Amino acid sequence: MPSLDTRTPAVLLRIDRNPFHHGTLGAVRSLGRAGVEVHLVADDHESPVRHSRHLHRMHPPPPPGAPPAEVARALRRVAPDLSGPAVLIPMDDAGALAVSALHAELCDVYLLPRPAGNTAERVADKATLAQVCEQAGVAHPLTLAPESAAEAARAVRRLGLPAVAKWSRPWLLPQGAGLRSTTVIGSPREAAALFERRDEAGSPLLLQAFVPGAGDAGGVDWFVQGCAGSDGVVRGGGTGRKHRSWPRSAGLTVSGEWTANPELWSAAARLVAALGYRGIFDLDFRRDARTGDFHLIDFNPRPGAQFRLFADGAGTDVVRALHLDLTHRPAPAPRPLVGRTFLVENYAPLSALRALPLPGRRAPSPPRELAWHCGDDPAPGAAMRRMWCRHVLRRLVPGPRRAAPPLPAALPGPAAPADPTDLSGTTNRERAVTDA
Repeated sequence: MPSLDTRTPAVLLRIDRNPFHHGTLGAVRSLGRAGVEVHLVADDHESPVRHSRHLHRMHPPPPPGAPPAEVARALRRVAPDLSGPAVLIPMDDAGALAVSALHAELCDVYLLPRPAGNTAERVADKATLAQVCEQAGVAHPLTLAPESAAEAARAVRRLGLPAVAKWSRPWLLPQGAGLRSTTVIGSPREAAALFERRDEAGSPLLLQAFVPGAGDAGGVDWFVQGCAGSDGVVRGGGTGRKHRSWPRSAGLTVSGEWTANPELWSAAARLVAALGYRGIFDLDFRRDARTGDFHLIDFNPRPGAQFRLFADGAGTDVVRALHLDLTHRPAPAPRPLVGRTFLVENYAPLSALRALPLPGRRAPSPPRELAWHCGDDPAPGAAMRRMWCRHVLRRLVPGPRRAAPPLPAALPGPAAPADPTDLSGTTNRERAVTDA
């Protein structure tokens, strides 16, 4: 296990209101197990995360859509409870962008990567990501920015069907409005109707060519995670392949595998170097079945929810790599665990049951990690199972339903599949993407 500076606490920031964000729990456990005092600034009082034995304390977050000044006030309210400057790790895009903008104001209280201009906003904004990819020589789907509903319909005809619709700044989407950051659409009429909601969405609509992946024997969707240190060297992380996602073929990773892909790692390193980016990154790629090219679909300037997939044989993951870098500790030599897998139980509970470590069952090698269940920290998994069972029962039992704690907008979907407890294979008419 890497020797982290346990005198330096860590503060995790998440502004969105998703209580089932398993990446937050992964970060709490990763740092807490290493002896780091972990504080969480998030609205997770109804979340399984609050039950973790590795969480030191929770703090109230700024509201969604809060301006940077309000985010700064929320983070400064945490400072009196810290033993000294803390490593600050945003867990969502809104938090990452706010922290990047507040670097000068927060650097006396928090340890932060050195920003390179407005890099975080450039990569998080889908409108400028295409320009970034062109400069770095990384493939990116053709992207158009219509200025009217009629132009949106024409753009889809030009791009071909299906096409992909994205909101330029998805972190501005209002909760409860039924708008998703990314949607696969099947007609010009759908594109025109979506364009009419641009004021409600808070950012421009982008239309993008759909990258076909069917028939790709190497897998369709890939991701790369890493941590670019203060010296620009990428540590931690690796390249992974999605086996299952929610929604199917278009969403967050339900089941993923650490899969060596030197070409993809090289493209990610080239992109990070061209940007001068520092800190944790999470990149989504899709391989074009026609050409074999890897197209960058998304660049997230923070940990992906499945970052624990890349916990290597030395115990290093991207969250620990950032803590080591910002506290000037050497990172241990990497020990890749190619073949290691990661599974999110609430989206595939039957697969999770088969993966649970039971007496007499040989542990897989390389090891598998579950998002919620963990032997040394069982309470969050138990809380998640209780909450998820209530959710499944609400979907199965017809007629009037008793009031129950609401689930995040990302979780409800269409009618239940044949196995109503296994949600990872459910299709969605619009194949909407849930942010990880």
